[in-house]
Amino acid sequence: MRAVKFVAGRFAGMVLVLLIVSFITFVVFYVLPSEPAQLACGRPCSPQALELAREFMGYNVPWYQQYFDFIGGIFGGRTFGTGQAAIECSAPCFGYDFQNNADVLDEILSRVEVSVSVAIGAAIIWLITGVGLGVVSALKRGTPLDRITMAVAMAGVSMPAYLAGMLGITIFAFGLDVVPKNGYVPIGEDVAQWAWHLVTPWLVLAFLHAAIYARLTRGQMLETLGEDFIRTARAKGLTERKVVGRHALRNVLLPVVTVFGVDLGLLLAGTVITERIFSMPGVGMLLVDSIRSLNLPILLGVTLFAALAVTLVNFLVDLFYGVLDPRARLT
Repeated sequence: MRAVKFVAGRFAGMVLVLLIVSFITFVVFYVLPSEPAQLACGRPCSPQALELAREFMGYNVPWYQQYFDFIGGIFGGRTFGTGQAAIECSAPCFGYDFQNNADVLDEILSRVEVSVSVAIGAAIIWLITGVGLGVVSALKRGTPLDRITMAVAMAGVSMPAYLAGMLGITIFAFGLDVVPKNGYVPIGEDVAQWAWHLVTPWLVLAFLHAAIYARLTRGQMLETLGEDFIRTARAKGLTERKVVGRHALRNVLLPVVTVFGVDLGLLLAGTVITERIFSMPGVGMLLVDSIRSLNLPILLGVTLFAALAVTLVNFLVDLFYGVLDPRARLT
């Protein structure tokens, strides 16, 4: 019963966060000076034509009514316009891209594979590498290995993403010519080429994030190894492997999992700089293109999709957190 209450509470919190984000995003979208109807109408655009465009797109009603229509479209779908020219947007409808005559959600989903491929591969590498190096560095505190690991981690934390990406392309693609320079191959076409084109983006993102996880894990491990329960475990005669793996690491993973949920959620929503540098047609690139063309429905849709990705991953992290630490279920 307590577990059900814990899951229900976390799910309700996720839904509340999404509603708040959707409202704030929609208000910001509404107050932007560029009106989608004006962009769709083109120039020159007579007042009569502009009013018809606003009515067709649903912008002729107060902003709060537009918000309720938008939320209603997510659950029940929407119809833009009337008669033979009407456009049906089936649920879940995140809006309609009148510039490209496409459903906003369809455009986002067509780019999701790229962003997910980049995010998941990089996340696996940086989590294993970062946590592993952090643990080793803590156990070898003060040794040359510890100093070298932390120096590399400091470089990774300090380096901007665009610089790491450009160095990766320059060294491995142009200099050594051992990896593709850019582009993306769908996993359904060729698994080997899919992975091969993602090697450099994976390594660049993993380097940047693993540095943070190595420093975090090292600090948490050093603090945990000084706790009384660790000394008790050693006094009982447990091997160092069991002390570190079974007792210390379990506590160290709690803050790591929390940070991992935020990072992975943000990457799933699109790695703007990485996708731009490596010409990956993901959600991040879609966001950049929509900003350039002032495509406000896409901007709104991508923002809400990003919020959904972050809150969903953090919801799953909360559940996993409850598995690692049963005390979390009481909160």
